Amino acid sequence: MKLTEIERTLQNKGYKYIACIDEVGRGCLAGDVVACAIIMPIDEIIKGVKDSKKLSPKKREKLYDIIIDNAIAIGIGQVGPKIIDEINIKESTRLAMKKAVLNLKNKNEQIINPDYLLIDAEDVPIDISQMSLIKGDEKVYGISCASIVAKVYRDRLCEKWGLMYKGYKLEKNKGYGTKEHRDAIKEIGATPIHRMTFLGKIL
Repeated sequence: MKLTEIERTLQNKGYKYIACIDEVGRGCLAGDVVACAIIMPIDEIIKGVKDSKKLSPKKREKLYDIIIDNAIAIGIGQVGPKIIDEINIKESTRLAMKKAVLNLKNKNEQIINPDYLLIDAEDVPIDISQMSLIKGDEKVYGISCASIVAKVYRDRLCEKWGLMYKGYKLEKNKGYGTKEHRDAIKEIGATPIHRMTFLGKIL
């Protein structure tokens, strides 16, 4: 994936720190929604980067390490099931994105304040100039990088949750509502990481 005209135009306008944002876990029955904000160098493009959904797990893991090594700054934001149940998934997604922006740090753990945001199909409740792009993870290099980091980060959380809560195969289904997962909820019941507002038709 090459830099988009949007990224080049923003750079030419003098924006130094363009943070790109994506989330994962929005449609899951269990676990946190996770957002990644990332500022990538725009003079060095990592070969093979594209929307995380179009990559194999092995390829995502490989690109994740390269992206982490090359990023100017990375921030992760998480919102858990209790908050999701309280304020709904859309607001939780926006909150996770805001947290990710506020958590942006460079390799020296210094906070980096972005001067522009490019976001995949959402708006962030923060006073920074921004642009929302439908299918941004397919169109914008930086958002694709964010999608890969968010996906791998959350998949690793799912592996931990799978060890904590046996029987749901969270390490396999990543919290999504597969038949196996839904059947386990019916049989065993919900865990503390299940989103109760998502389970109405199951329970």
